[in-house]
Order: sequence, then C-alpha cells, then structure tokens
Amino acid sequence: MQTEVIMSGFGGQGLMSIGKLLALAGLEEGKEVTWLPSYGPEMRGGTANCTVVIGDKAIGSPLISSPSAALVMNQPSLEKFAPTLKKGGLLVVNSSMIPIRSDRDDIVSFRIGANELSMELGNKRAANLVMLGAYLGLDEVVSHKTLLKAIEKTFASKKQFIDVNCKCFMKGYDTAKAGKSDE
Repeated sequence: MQTEVIMSGFGGQGLMSIGKLLALAGLEEGKEVTWLPSYGPEMRGGTANCTVVIGDKAIGSPLISSPSAALVMNQPSLEKFAPTLKKGGLLVVNSSMIPIRSDRDDIVSFRIGANELSMELGNKRAANLVMLGAYLGLDEVVSHKTLLKAIEKTFASKKQFIDVNCKCFMKGYDTAKAGKSDE
C-alpha cells in the first residue's frame, strides 16, 4: 500500500514542516518514506508545496502526478491540485482561506476552518497542524500517536510550543473524526 500526499499553500504557512512531521512519523513506524519540497521564488508569500509518499514497499520515485490526497491552504493550491487528485482521493481544504469548493464529485472533500481553530487554541501559526490533524483523522496513514511524538521530538528545543501544537493537531484530528466538515 502506498499513499501519496501533496501539501500546498503560501510560503510561511508551514507546509514543509507538516510534510516533515508526516515523513518522520512514517519513518518511526518503519515505513518507506519520501519527502520532496518545492518552493516558489519568494521565501514568504510565494507558492510552496511538498509531497510525501509513504508505503510499505520501496518507493520508486518521490515525484507524483496524481496524488491520493491533497491538503490545500489557499485558493491557488485548490485550483492547481484538486484536479490532479486520483478518483476517490481525499481533499482537505482550509476553509478559512478558501471560500470556493471543489467541483469534483468523485473525491472526498473535507473543509475545516484551520486558521480560526488554531487561533482559538492560542497559536495562530499552527493552522498547518490543524490541517495535518484533519488529514490523519480521515486517513490514518500513520498513527496519530506517532505523529504527536514527532511533534514533541521536532519541538524539543522549543518546549513552550509542544503543548499548543499538539492541541492544534488534535483539534483537527478530532474534528475530522467527528465528521464536522464545513461543507
């Protein structure tokens, strides 16, 4: 089994970070993993995306043209990547930044107000973790417990962020598990 995920948005929204967290959790569970970042020419505000491939067998290439899942943080990302999703794929949309809906009826779409939820929990910069939590709540390609450990490991030198980041991740996870899409 192989899962191919693209995470996309503006630079500075933390897409590379959640991609690394997902890849780290996959490694911790003994899975095969690739992580491939792609940046626009600007450091902040430009386009940024990364792909993560997780499987139980060797991965032939980190490049993907038709992902099984997409996490999109802004409208240009929705417009670019929603059409590329495999039939039956999963689309997780940050409804805080994307007022429109995908016109695909052959995929599962889940909308979540990631910006508002992260602000409510005290870290306005953790909308990315809400999105990652929602994704794992819908498709637990790695255990959410392993992902929480990856957050703790990644933020070990910034201990003040561990608790709030874990809360933001779990808010997304629990919201998705409860099926509370903004659709």
